[in-house]
Parts: sequence; structure tokens; C-alpha cells
Amino acid sequence: MRVLVLDTIHGGAELARALRGAGHDVDEVDVYRGQAGIPIEEALSRTYDLVTAPVHLDPDHPLLAAHGPAVSHHEVVKMVLDGGPLPHPFIEITGAQGKTTTAHALAALLPGAGILHTSTGTYRYPERELLWKKSITPASLIPAVHEAARIGGWLIAEESLGVAAAGDLAVLTSTEDYPIAARKKSALTEKCRLISRARAVVLPPGLDLPGAVATDSMVSFDGQVCRYSGNGSFENPLCTLPGYRTPLALAVAAACMLGIDPSPLGEFAALPGRMAARREGGVLIVDNANSGTNMATTIEAARYARELSGNAPLTLVIGEEARAICEGFSQNEILRTVSTVAPAETVYVGEGHPAATLEAGLDAARAITPAGAIVLAVKTWR
Repeated sequence: MRVLVLDTIHGGAELARALRGAGHDVDEVDVYRGQAGIPIEEALSRTYDLVTAPVHLDPDHPLLAAHGPAVSHHEVVKMVLDGGPLPHPFIEITGAQGKTTTAHALAALLPGAGILHTSTGTYRYPERELLWKKSITPASLIPAVHEAARIGGWLIAEESLGVAAAGDLAVLTSTEDYPIAARKKSALTEKCRLISRARAVVLPPGLDLPGAVATDSMVSFDGQVCRYSGNGSFENPLCTLPGYRTPLALAVAAACMLGIDPSPLGEFAALPGRMAARREGGVLIVDNANSGTNMATTIEAARYARELSGNAPLTLVIGEEARAICEGFSQNEILRTVSTVAPAETVYVGEGHPAATLEAGLDAARAITPAGAIVLAVKTWR
């Protein structure tokens, strides 16, 4: 089959290699920089049996106008994986918020060997050995599947903007929406479209898809106690934090659907960059710097820091270190967040500020915070 793969910088190059390995004749186009593959003009002059593009590409791009409609990268990844050995259980996770926490919570429940593929890295369990760090574009799923199948283990995989629907179960972690594809598409609509193709689906509260399981039909909370189907329960202080309550509920619901006991989540600890708290001398640091940082999670982190520190003076480190993250932290949103949190001191991170990175922002905060609390709320890949 003659295939055109669009967008080499968001997993397209890896997808093109996989398609060539499967015996297809493949052209690829770097639609954003024009630095890889063939020029747009050359692709316009050729004919193709299949065109694939990421869901975030402008639907009015000339190549889509000439050769479309395109099949998403997610769907072509499934096509590549179909027929080959797959890991079991194989759980795919997508959503604007909570992917990594949900993934780590599920990984804490699955026995034996497996692969955890997240935005923080790809790890082999039970050793938790870091294998590699890649993005969570759809094409990055391919090597994770191959490695999990090779070791005869399970796979839990984060994916951006949807799922390939190649596994046993798919989880959508949040109802948050934002525009994509030159503001011509809804991110949530695309995620729902893609996840509806999965064999089994777990949804957060507030969404309804035919055949899917909503977490609030199986899981409930009472303070630190989580209760779930079959009269099971566990207790964890993280259940009181909104940023953990939904991911824990999703992990519990997914585990119940897979016949796995969720009770070990009573020992689940906060992840670095996701409300993890530590002390440096007289300073409490609440780390909420991750790829999903936004206004809501920052406000919650500040509330948590004040609760733990006895309402001590608070320094907020806030900004956007990684411009490549699909769901950005806009300047207006940052300013509204600072106004709402009302910190004693603020350190801004990002382009145009003295602190360009999270670490530089933390160093600046340490210098002006001899005692009290520091909240890290920088949008960044870690």
C-alpha cells in the first residue's frame, strides 16, 4: 500500500518506519518545519492509498485538501499492531489531566512483569527500570507494545489526544476540553471518538458513552476512604485531594473490570511533580510541576501547601517551561492563577523571564523564602 504520513515531529517519523517495516511504500512530510521527508509540493503531485495525520493537524492543510480525508495516527498505530503479539492486560490512558497518576496507580496493582509507558518515561516492572524517555504520541506506543510482548508482561500506556484502541481497556481521565487543529476541532470530541472504538472503556464522572463504565457507578469517597464495588475499601490521605481522587477512582474502576484487587492503593504515595510534599529545613515544598499543570491544579496545590504549613507565607513558582506541550498554560491563565492564589512572592518561569527553567525558578524561590512554603506550578515535561 502506498501511504503518506504527515507530521514527522509528532511521531510521524516513527510511524513511517513501522509502516515501511510492514512492507508498505511510505512518503513522509514534515508539515511544520519542512526539514524531513519530501516537500509538500512533491507529495501534492503523487497519489496514495492511505493518508495519515495527527488529530491536531489543521484539517484545511493543502495535503489533506488534496488527498484527504486522513486516518489518524492513532488508528494507523492499531493497524500496525493488529496481527502481532500483544501484551495482556493492555491498558491505554488518555485525557488532559491525570494520565500519569492513573497509570502509576494501575501499575502499583498489576503483578509480575510489565511495561509502564508514560510522559515521565518508559519503565520495566517490577524493577521499575527506566528503559527510555519518549513522547506519548501514538507512534511511541509501538515500541512499548513490542517490549511488553517480548517479556510476556502487561502494558499500561499513556497516549496524547486519544487512544489506538488496540488493548483490552481504555481509560479517559478528564472532561477538560480545548481547541486543536487550528482551533477547528475539540480535543475532547476527538478523544471520545477514538476511545469509543476500544473493547472496554472507563470514564471520569460527567461523561457518558454507549457501553462505557463511569467511575461514579463503581467508586465513591468519604474523606480518606475509597469504597468500590463488592464492599471493598481502602484508606489513603490522597483521597482528599481532587488531583488524586479522580485518578484513584479511575484506577480502582479499571482494576475491578480486570478482576484485580484495588486495596493496595491504600499504600499509594504522591508522585514527584504531582502534589509530592517535602521539607528543606524550614521550607515546605509542594511539587506540582508537570505536563498537566493548570490553574485548577495550582490553586489546589497552594491550598494543600497552606494546610500542611499552617498557613505560612507562600512563594509560587509558576509558568510554562515546555512550549511543545499541547495543552498550554497561557499568560492570561497564569496571571489569573497568581491573582487567585495571592502568594507572598511569585517567581515566573519561561520565555522572557529571568528563570527559564523549573530548576532556575526553584533556586530563585529558595533565595527569597527562608521559611514558609514553596509551590512549584510550572508546566513541563519531566
